[in-house]
Amino acid sequence: MAIKVYKPTSAGRRNASVNIREELTGHAPTKSLLRPIKKTGGRNHHGVITSRCRGGGAKRMYRVIDFKRNKDGVEGTVATIEYDPNRTCNIALINYADGEKRYILAPVGLKAGQKVYSGDEAEPRLGNCLPLTNIPTGLTIHNIEMTPGQGGKLVRTAGGSAKLMAKEGKWAHLLLPSGETRMVDARCRATVGQLGNLDHQNVKLGKAGRKRHMGRRPHVRGVAMNPVAHPMGGGEGRSGGGRHPCSPTGKLAKGGRTRHKKKASNKLIIRRRRSRRYGLVKL
Repeated sequence: MAIKVYKPTSAGRRNASVNIREELTGHAPTKSLLRPIKKTGGRNHHGVITSRCRGGGAKRMYRVIDFKRNKDGVEGTVATIEYDPNRTCNIALINYADGEKRYILAPVGLKAGQKVYSGDEAEPRLGNCLPLTNIPTGLTIHNIEMTPGQGGKLVRTAGGSAKLMAKEGKWAHLLLPSGETRMVDARCRATVGQLGNLDHQNVKLGKAGRKRHMGRRPHVRGVAMNPVAHPMGGGEGRSGGGRHPCSPTGKLAKGGRTRHKKKASNKLIIRRRRSRRYGLVKL
C-alpha cells in the first residue's frame, strides 16, 4: 500500500497522486462472478433526476461479493487479491474445497494461499467469519450483519474496522468507525480483521477529469443559481443564501433529520456518533 505522487508536468498532474496497489496479485476478474451494471444517470423509472450530478463514467462490471459468508465448514483458499472498481476496499477470490469460487472483502494482511473458514466452528482468525458470540471481546471486525443471516451491512469501506466491546445476554456492543456505540444481535456474523487499502483516503485526484471517469458531473452551488432553480438562489450581488443550506427541494443538507422514526433502530444505540446539540461526540 503506497501512494505515488506525480511530477508537476502539467496543471492536472501537479496535485495528482495514485495508489499503486502493491498488495494486488490478480488483474483479470473471474468471469463467472461478473454481472453487468446498468447506469441510470441519477434518474428513476420516470426519467426524473433524483440524484444530482451523476452521469457518464467508465463502464464497469459488478463483482458478486459474498457478504453472507454462509459456506460453513468448507475450507477456502485465497487465490488472488484483486481490485474492485465498485468499492473502495480490495476483494479476495476464494477457491473452496468443493470447487466453488466466491469473492470476499479483503482485510489487511490477507495473503494468497491463506486458508479461511466460516461458521460456528471457525476460529477467530484473520479472514474467518463467525457469529459475534464466538468472537473474543477486543478484536477488530468488519462486514457485520445487523440481522442474522441477512449478510454484512456495517463496516465495508477501505480501512474500516469496528471493535467488539462487550457481550451482554443476546446482544453484542460494537464501537463503529463513526464513533457510535450500538447493540447488535450476538447471533449476527462478522469477519475478523481490518479492511485493506488503507491509503485510499490519501489519494488526490488532481483534476476534474478523473472525477468524471467515476461518473460524477460538475456540482453547481445553490447560491449561484436563480431563485427559480434553487431555494438558496437569487439575491442582489453575492449572497449567503439567506437560509440554512438545503437541497433544491428544500430538504436540510447539514444537520437535518433523515431517519424514519418508526424504522430507525435508535433504541439499540448506546452512544450516538453525533450529539444532537454540540456536534460530534469526543471519544
